[in-house]
Amino acid sequence: MRDCFCTINLDQEEVYRTQVVEKSLSPFFSEEFYFEIPRTFQYLSFYVYDKNVLQRDLRIGKVAIKKEDLCNHSGKETWFSLQPVDSNSEVQGKVHLELKLNELITENGTVCQQLVVHIMACHGLPLINGQSCDPYATVSLVGPSRNDQKKTKVKKKTSNPQFNEIFYFEVTRSSSYTRKSQFQVEEEDIEKLEIRIDLWNNGNLVQDIFLGEIKVPVNVLRNDSFHQAWYLLQPRDNGNKSSKTDDLGSLRLNICYTEDYVLPSEYYGPLKTLLLKSPDVQPISASAAYILGEICRDKNDAVLPLVRLLLHRDKLVPFATAVAELDLKDTQDANTIFRGNSLATRCLDEMMKIVGGHYLKVTLKPILDEICESSKSCEIDPIKLKEGDNVENNKENLRYYVDKLFSTIVKSSMSCPTVMCDTFYSLRQMATQRFPNDPHVQYSAVSSFVFLRFFAVAVVSPHTFHLRPHHPDPQTIRTLTLISKTIQTLGSWGSLSKSKSSFKETFMCEFFKMFQEEGYIIAVKKFLDEISSTETKESSGTSEPVHLKEGEMYKRAQGRTRIGKKNFKKRWFCLTSRELTYHKQPGKFIERKDAIYTIPVKNILAVEKLEESSFNKKNMFQVIHMEKPLYVQANNCVEANEWIDVLCRVSRCNQNRLSFYHPSAYLNGNWLCCLETSENALGCKPCTAGVPADIQIDIDEDRETERIYSLFTLSLLKLQKMEEACGTIAVYQGPQKEPDDYSNFVIEDSVTTFKTIQQIKSIIEKLDEPHEKYRKKRSSSAKYGSKENPIVGKTS
Repeated sequence: MRDCFCTINLDQEEVYRTQVVEKSLSPFFSEEFYFEIPRTFQYLSFYVYDKNVLQRDLRIGKVAIKKEDLCNHSGKETWFSLQPVDSNSEVQGKVHLELKLNELITENGTVCQQLVVHIMACHGLPLINGQSCDPYATVSLVGPSRNDQKKTKVKKKTSNPQFNEIFYFEVTRSSSYTRKSQFQVEEEDIEKLEIRIDLWNNGNLVQDIFLGEIKVPVNVLRNDSFHQAWYLLQPRDNGNKSSKTDDLGSLRLNICYTEDYVLPSEYYGPLKTLLLKSPDVQPISASAAYILGEICRDKNDAVLPLVRLLLHRDKLVPFATAVAELDLKDTQDANTIFRGNSLATRCLDEMMKIVGGHYLKVTLKPILDEICESSKSCEIDPIKLKEGDNVENNKENLRYYVDKLFSTIVKSSMSCPTVMCDTFYSLRQMATQRFPNDPHVQYSAVSSFVFLRFFAVAVVSPHTFHLRPHHPDPQTIRTLTLISKTIQTLGSWGSLSKSKSSFKETFMCEFFKMFQEEGYIIAVKKFLDEISSTETKESSGTSEPVHLKEGEMYKRAQGRTRIGKKNFKKRWFCLTSRELTYHKQPGKFIERKDAIYTIPVKNILAVEKLEESSFNKKNMFQVIHMEKPLYVQANNCVEANEWIDVLCRVSRCNQNRLSFYHPSAYLNGNWLCCLETSENALGCKPCTAGVPADIQIDIDEDRETERIYSLFTLSLLKLQKMEEACGTIAVYQGPQKEPDDYSNFVIEDSVTTFKTIQQIKSIIEKLDEPHEKYRKKRSSSAKYGSKENPIVGKTS
């Protein structure tokens, strides 16, 4: 048995890792990671490790998917066979090479040819043990009867070395040339020669590490005596390597990869305007936003960009209300209100995820931390009880957690975001109008969202809502499942008011009897009243700072060490809406000697990347504030990007924000970038354009609109069918006896829907033109062999 964990890597740079699943040969991770990719990459890789406490963790195998192949797997759940991890196959980066062929006349008058190899630079070499490598290259001319090798100088601490070294090789020998042994050497065939360049990391006292190789046949100079290009480094050719490898197992992945080319804002105006008009269109089923949901194969694809765009422009509540009203028309039983998986319920689910993150954190996180970090057993199913378990004790443990969680939830109305309250108010009013004779429906309409789809889901899956760093262990999952079941039934107004539970299990029915008291009914009713009222809620940010991000990173020491050098120290960083703090250990209880250093958010003047050359370290950024700049190194490129993004957003409205900054550090009496000697000298580079001050949620309108354009483009065939269906309905007004193409679509008003579809098609056609121009320009500008589009050489 093994203790396994899995890492996600961009090339060889680890960006995330899962929890460790102990003592298993079939570990189930069930973890989800979402991230923006901040740089170019060649492979998205997944490594499976066997955890080793005393020695280095053992790499069992890997799955490496080429960037260009990601779209083939996107949205699919696939089993990938694990491949062996060989240091010779762990390569990334590219080499810039120049070859020339010169003719020389030798001393005896014969003509020979000379090959000039100019190795210019490399880019994107891997990190070695988290640090930039010390690379050098060997340059070999290889042929049937020769192997001449030369070597560059070692470049210290860099992933992008500039070698700029030239090597000369004689490539054609005269037939009169003889060796001392008197063997006749035939004239070499240039067609059979190749240049091989191997990249190595200089190990000093240990063995050098192979970083990759390229092979370039000399016959590339057949038609031209000059050749210059970038080449992708390849794994080492191991000769007659056995094609059969041991079965290392397989890894099941579900990857969703999207790549958007976002045009300048002015291109998206017409589509944005059409979408933002959606809440005002009568009927709502004839609006562009609703049509998008109708024609998308997976409604989830449409919901996320749509909700973000409408939310950003304060149009979500009227749109969600209108589509929810459409749902209510089809609901015949008040007990099943908003239980389906429609466009309305998905929009509201997504809205609660986006705006309710902080609400969940302040309400649930302390109790979830307590549950996950304690080992109290809460199993009450007689069949699942372990030997020595006491069911009565377990029942008490479970009741304690349920009561504590329930009490916190029903007292949390002041923290409920205003957008959620406004939506719940609308749902309540509509439900009352739809079922005027049911006094309970106004509450069940709200509880079906806030308890069933919000709190209960977050309790059973805290990792998905960023309330816990990892998926909990099996025993804790079982505890959270039992708590979640009880909480959602407690919050279900129908179950409470009618004194009946929806549990199928006898043991849960027995347990739930503990909660069928008047006090619980009154508490739920009061809570639902409060979160569905029109009174303006005071933002929780005015009394409590909003927790935004935390994690471990390295900071450059502000003071000097005994030997006179400033070094890097590991610290725990925490950012709230008010301040950035860092100290030695994470957690609430900090010893007095472990000082907390604080930078008020209002004092941040700029947040920018720091050039790698400053300290020969990757993934660095600087927080420029009233005192000296704080230099920080994140663990990987994704984490660095996330910290820069969130720090920029939280400080975007600050007065005195800088317009210029220094991209490098101030070392040894001058700025490395501009060589100014004064530490207070004005920056030499314009600051990155910040987000406009009026944006309150991190939403890029253009990107969301581009996503919607892509979805319309992919669904043009369905849009066409819907257009034809509108025409059919308009012509034939009689009863529909048999199901047909348009029975799949909701078309209440064929004339208005037809007009909207015409507008969508017209806008999409106009957007197609600049996209096509961009694609042509991109394909022509990225010449094969350029840095952006390097040549893929021979592989093993």
